[in-house]
Amino acid sequence: MTIRAGSLDRRTLLRGAIATAAMGSFAVACSSPSSENKDSDGGPKGEKSANNPFGVAANSSVEAAIFDGGYGTDYVDYTNQVLGSNVKGLKVQVKPVVDIAPQLQPRFVGGNPPDLIDNSGEDQIGFLGILDQLEELDDLFEANTYEGKKIADIVYPGVKEPGTYNGKFVSLRYVMTVYGVWYSKTLFEENNWTPPKTWDEALDLGQQAKRKGKYLFVHGKEAATYYQTMLFASAIKEGGDEVRLALGNLEKNAWSHPAIQGVLKVMETMIKEKMFVPGGSGTQFQKAQAIWSNDQKALLYPSGGWIENEMKKATKTDFQMTGFPEMTLTDKPKLPYESLHAAAGEPFIVPKQGKNPAGGKEVLRAMLSEKAAANFSKTKLAPTVVKGTVPADGFGSAALVSQTQMLEAAGDNIYDMRRFVEAYGMNTDQLVPWNSFLSGDLDRKGLTAALQKISDKVQEDDSIDKIKIS
Repeated sequence: MTIRAGSLDRRTLLRGAIATAAMGSFAVACSSPSSENKDSDGGPKGEKSANNPFGVAANSSVEAAIFDGGYGTDYVDYTNQVLGSNVKGLKVQVKPVVDIAPQLQPRFVGGNPPDLIDNSGEDQIGFLGILDQLEELDDLFEANTYEGKKIADIVYPGVKEPGTYNGKFVSLRYVMTVYGVWYSKTLFEENNWTPPKTWDEALDLGQQAKRKGKYLFVHGKEAATYYQTMLFASAIKEGGDEVRLALGNLEKNAWSHPAIQGVLKVMETMIKEKMFVPGGSGTQFQKAQAIWSNDQKALLYPSGGWIENEMKKATKTDFQMTGFPEMTLTDKPKLPYESLHAAAGEPFIVPKQGKNPAGGKEVLRAMLSEKAAANFSKTKLAPTVVKGTVPADGFGSAALVSQTQMLEAAGDNIYDMRRFVEAYGMNTDQLVPWNSFLSGDLDRKGLTAALQKISDKVQEDDSIDKIKIS
């Protein structure tokens, strides 16, 4: 999964000129494989049973538009190995997509969206803008897995919450995403470096890195807001729930909270002291990440647990990628250092107007099987929301082991701060000031004003439904 989420959720983007673009997409979409046998009410039908809880028609196909990011798309295609065991001839046809909203939002307008969408990436469609066009997924959780266990009983607690908007559970988050700061255990041991627990310790580590001809951090233009996610975690640890609630509920002056400003002040110092690899705002994010994972010019990188899989072809041998919780501002934060930003991520949705929505739900059921979930963790080096499918050795992945350790150490001190960004699709707008800030072209006050303006714009727009963060 990536945490980049686009701004194309505004209802206004479902009107006007985009409708013109929909006509071209409509013509292409009508020739999609899942257009066969569609009836006037939700696609082809089959008889419902314990093995076929959604009534999927035999020999039907499912068009799945899957975000081609850090996890690739083959894990969805893998479900073809288990689908046929319950519904004869059912096949999923995976279509990799990078720019979700530009490519798929016109199809919502045209009334012919895919049957299943992994609504992720930089240009994710804002959920509130399409909420009424999505199937609710409560029946999925009431269904049994392919192993005969109730799905609601085999997933981690709280999985439904991040996919629920205005009381409607419309998005299955498939990957248990752990956010943190990542480093090479091998490199740190070679230099007797210790992962920092506070921002002052990180500043000191940056000075040590400079003496070795290295930098502390690196950023890429499409992923500059990874540093915003790190800021969220650090500020929430320092200031507690009042920071999380103020940001999540789009409160006036939320970005001016002392905990947020304290972290930004240290980051600004790091930028001024040239602890960031220069040129990040003009560098594609995976190339920037390779400067860290392969060239080892930077010591630390904030990201989600997908980072190891995303960079497995551009990581130095024996890197031993390892994660740790984001730094605290002081040594007496309101929440303990071990507190963790973690949540079910990689949001899958089933459009009502798809040609085979029942098939879309069945693919999700297949993905929640033990076989498919274990395959994902083994090949993508990240845990799914299905419990008990990752062995103690993490399939040989240091990153996967460290994610498990961080989750265990955090206990109940786990929170999610991505939901409000995803709900309103603010990330694309936020990328602009963050790139300027990390490049040294915008100071802390300018960044704060720009981010507050983006939040205020959403808050003041009566055409945008708001979610209540509690």
